[in-house]
This record gives sequence, structure tokens and C-alpha cells, in this order.
Amino acid sequence: MKLISQFNAASYSEAELRGHLRQAFNAFATAPQGSLAQSSALLSMDNIEAEIASRSPSR
Repeated sequence: MKLISQFNAASYSEAELRGHLRQAFNAFATAPQGSLAQSSALLSMDNIEAEIASRSPSR
């Protein structure tokens, strides 16, 4: 899976972000433990989740 940076994540709609989050999760789950692919998927998930959280209204 290609790494999704914070910069890239900012350009996606929320629906697209949620789709990419699902893909990153699946890539993480199927990658060999400790591999570069697994690390990339985990970092992508972090970046996507941070972007989703930044768009949520404050309470």
C-alpha cells in the first residue's frame, strides 16, 4: 500500500478518507508482522484518523 501522508489526506473527502482507512486497515492486517508494508499502513491509518478528527466539530 502507498503511504498516505497528512498532506494527501487533506485533499480527500471524508467518504474517501473512510475508504482509504478501510484499505489501510486491511493492508496492515495482511502484511507480514514487522514489515515495511505494515509500518506504512499503520502510519497511513494514523494520518487518516488525524485528518478525520481535525474535521470533527469541537464539543
